[in-house]
Amino acid sequence: MAKNRRHFIIATVLIVICTVLVYWVLDTVLLKPAAAVVEAGPIDNLFDQHIWLIAFLFALVVVFMCYALIVFRARGDEGDGEYVHGNGLLEILWTVVPCFVVVYFAWISTTMLIDLTSPKPDEYVISAEGRQWSWLFTYPETGAVTPDLVLPVDTPILMDLTSDDVLHSFWVPEFRVKQDTVPGMVTHVRFTPNVVGTYTLRCAELCGTNHGGMLATVRVVSAEEFKLWQSEQLAQLQE
Repeated sequence: MAKNRRHFIIATVLIVICTVLVYWVLDTVLLKPAAAVVEAGPIDNLFDQHIWLIAFLFALVVVFMCYALIVFRARGDEGDGEYVHGNGLLEILWTVVPCFVVVYFAWISTTMLIDLTSPKPDEYVISAEGRQWSWLFTYPETGAVTPDLVLPVDTPILMDLTSDDVLHSFWVPEFRVKQDTVPGMVTHVRFTPNVVGTYTLRCAELCGTNHGGMLATVRVVSAEEFKLWQSEQLAQLQE
């Protein structure tokens, strides 16, 4: 019994160490860009929970497999080990625990999706049209149409998305959220920029030969600068 406990303690310590190392590697390799919207917080938290789960499951399988191969390998003229058929407790655990994990992630994912897609007060509406291989943005408030996207910081944004030809996908890595644009219908994506800066909008849906070049500049500016930009756009329209 003491020997079994020692094996269990050693394996547990190795699993913990391996889990932390795998998480560190995955978190480093993913290289998530710095978040630039309010909604990135819960999304990144969900990513982290998935990475921890992946790291733990990897460590669990690899450590038990390697530990058994090394520690319990046959030595000399040793015969076969004791044959064990089934274990009621283990079978219950590896059925109940995965079910609990699936239900847990389904619940937090669903509640997060509802929150991310729910209308916010005082949303600023912008229309975006994807086409092979460029973007066009329309600001209904002023009537301005631009190839680049300009957003006021700390303002809830509602993007009405559509496509002129094939499927495209609106994705700014720093914004975390992503939404397809579909010909013949309007889809929506909501976010609240909270970091002033310049970002790149990318199409994340294979859409033809120049898919990789379907980019647009996204500028998040202060409220004062955005009002000035709006005034400049109105002046150009009135010329």
